[in-house]
Amino acid sequence: MEEHIEVEGKVIAVLAGTMFRVELDNKHIVLATISGKMRKRFVRLTPGDGSRWRCPPTT
Repeated sequence: MEEHIEVEGKVIAVLAGTMFRVELDNKHIVLATISGKMRKRFVRLTPGDGSRWRCPPTT
């Protein structure tokens, strides 16, 4: 089984519905959402916060 692809980035915009615009270290901009314990515990993110983006490998 292959590993997830992980890239670090920075939150550049906070959108409605726990959505965020994140600029990755490779300068790509993605639409992201929080999940798991961050969502359960109502963690708030602000522009400038660091994030780690995980993506499953394609088959």
